Amino acid sequence: MAGHETDPAGTLSWSLGGMDCAACAAKIKGAVERLPGVSSINVSVMSERLTLRLDGTDTAPETIERTVKGLGYTIARHGPAPGKKAFVLPGDATSGPATAEPSPAGTHHHGMETPAATPWHGTSKGRLVLVTGALLALAWLLHFVVPGEIAPWLFAAACLVGLVPIARRAFAALRSGQPFTIEGLMTIAGVGALLIGAAEEAALVIFLFAVGEVLEGVAANQARASIRALGALVPRTALIVLATGETRTVDAAGLSIGDRVLIRPGDRIPADGVIAEGVSGIDESPVTGESVPKTRGVGDEVFAGSINTEAALTVRVTKAAEDNTIARIIRLVEEAQEARAPTERFIDRFSRWYMPAIVGLAIFVAVLPPLVAAEPWGVWIYRALALLLIGCPCALVISVPASIASALSSGARRGLLMKGGAVIEATATTTTVAFDKTGTLTVGRPQVTDVEGLAGGADAVLALAAGVEAGSSHPLATAILAEAARRGVAAVPATGARVLPGRGVEARTALGLAYVTSPRHAGELGLLDAAAEARIGTLEAEGKTIAVVMDGETLHGVIALRDEPREDAAAAVIELRGLGVRAVMLTGDNRRTAEAIAGTLGMESEAELLPDDKVAAIRRLSGAGGLMMIGDGINDAPALAAATVGIAMGSGTDVALETADGALLRNRVTDAAALIRLARATMGNIRQNIAVALGLKAVFLVTTVAGFTGLWIAILADTGATVLVTLNALRLLRFDPERGRRAASGHAASMDR
Repeated sequence: MAGHETDPAGTLSWSLGGMDCAACAAKIKGAVERLPGVSSINVSVMSERLTLRLDGTDTAPETIERTVKGLGYTIARHGPAPGKKAFVLPGDATSGPATAEPSPAGTHHHGMETPAATPWHGTSKGRLVLVTGALLALAWLLHFVVPGEIAPWLFAAACLVGLVPIARRAFAALRSGQPFTIEGLMTIAGVGALLIGAAEEAALVIFLFAVGEVLEGVAANQARASIRALGALVPRTALIVLATGETRTVDAAGLSIGDRVLIRPGDRIPADGVIAEGVSGIDESPVTGESVPKTRGVGDEVFAGSINTEAALTVRVTKAAEDNTIARIIRLVEEAQEARAPTERFIDRFSRWYMPAIVGLAIFVAVLPPLVAAEPWGVWIYRALALLLIGCPCALVISVPASIASALSSGARRGLLMKGGAVIEATATTTTVAFDKTGTLTVGRPQVTDVEGLAGGADAVLALAAGVEAGSSHPLATAILAEAARRGVAAVPATGARVLPGRGVEARTALGLAYVTSPRHAGELGLLDAAAEARIGTLEAEGKTIAVVMDGETLHGVIALRDEPREDAAAAVIELRGLGVRAVMLTGDNRRTAEAIAGTLGMESEAELLPDDKVAAIRRLSGAGGLMMIGDGINDAPALAAATVGIAMGSGTDVALETADGALLRNRVTDAAALIRLARATMGNIRQNIAVALGLKAVFLVTTVAGFTGLWIAILADTGATVLVTLNALRLLRFDPERGRRAASGHAASMDR
């Protein structure tokens, strides 16, 4: 293994070229996994990358490269395989020859380089189309202008020129234990057609097959283009602020955590970080799809790829280049491409017996009529060859992954992330959406509205509560601490703070244990008298959340907080209702507050739920059909896991991108409906593709056996189906999941009038 870089775990990585669909990945994986000592193989169509682990010395890396090249794909060493801390943009290996050495780590690995895909005519498949097409055109010209023996030889030459690389790939697949491949069927059909004197049709068949492969490559690059565009959002360089206050231009990929960078007006932010100096408007549309700039100041987070629109900022880097928001979005989409949908797995299982069945049927058609009914051998061999071409499963195999790739790319551009085809299928069947309240349906920034002392003054209540909540990042704790600071109230010293799940927080003060807890918990302890319960009830009826402050058996007072619903929450419920989807709010807050907020939004609610209660509610609601849970991705982790589909809210947070089944990066509740629209459109697109693929095959299988259609019609039908399926899938790149939102808004406006 000398000369090959490996990571500490012994994992190797290569860039691949020429992969057009999941069938290509399966072919490469099937050939490589048969080599001794090879394990943990992963072939990514989206990032055009092969990673594997080599155990022992039975197989050299050069053997793997020869195996892949033999299958007709280009391969170039790419150094250590990427783990969580690295990623590679699609386009690092194009469909052209991979002759150049890959760039060193820190360039492609961090997404700072985004090479464009090789034009179709610059690839080996493209050149094959041009050469075979030219020979075919010349043969036809001579056939009509100079009748004689020259044209048939040119047709045969055109056929052989196109057939040789296809046959080479077919034999390579055969040696790797994969006899039933599309190249194998094409080789049999081409050679058979030449032997029975159908050179003209054989040449046309090979040419149309090559055209189909080129079109698949173009379509695959279209699906990768949006991911390349994401990578291009991160600038190559950054202005780092030195200790002397001077600035220096450095490679953005080399920024380290803690570095301070200057972001001038109009500049793209080169790394995730926190604003250290300045206030400006930040356009986060590259990350979240939200086009309206948001004002950000000292202490606020900013994301790589966002645009500074107004004033100069100094930003302290908090994440390395390979782990910034854009990198993680790219990684998520690439991984999602490999997460296969149930429909796709079924198609793969179907194709495993489908191709052998087609070969068997072709043999039956070629042999039985001549033997049983003394029919002409040439006629029935010709029909059998046409049958082989009709049976090529190209269109069927790519019908699902092409649609899913387009949908994932389209969603990523709009801040709608789903982790693969299985999530898309599950989302399309959603009948109920369960929302967490705080931070999901509400803004997540509650404010203290009332502080009432029951055993002393209001400031004493606030001081004790601030002491217990000190150090907590919970939204209610943040609001209490902010109110104490605003009033100039010093927090009571407290130690040993710990969370009581679903109940509140406790900490030890000089007088013993103190609590900031829910009215429900305080009631269970018997500390609420009738007057306290009445006052709490009045505040809760106003939609306020109540925190009871006590120590030992003394009830000191209550703090009321209110978290306003998001501006688009009510519109989201209307949109979901228009899709036939039920909306339910699940919260640990008190029943009165939950009903007050749910009532303003026009949705159902279930309140006073502990974490286990929320999971039980999710399971109960799932009994009525597919259920989507939308939460903040941290406190709601058990509920997100229990739901059919768990979706996290959040603009690029770690949890939002890595915990749930998907994420709504724009923090817009209405994106829940958009996500369902996109998933349903994708499944409709998949059904259309399968119908086209199987429908055309069914028709032409019959017409071929009956003798109405021949070889060139057979391959034209297969290539045509592949093109139709691919173009139909690419329509999803332009699908606008917000069209229904605008229609719903117009309907609501007309009702208001």
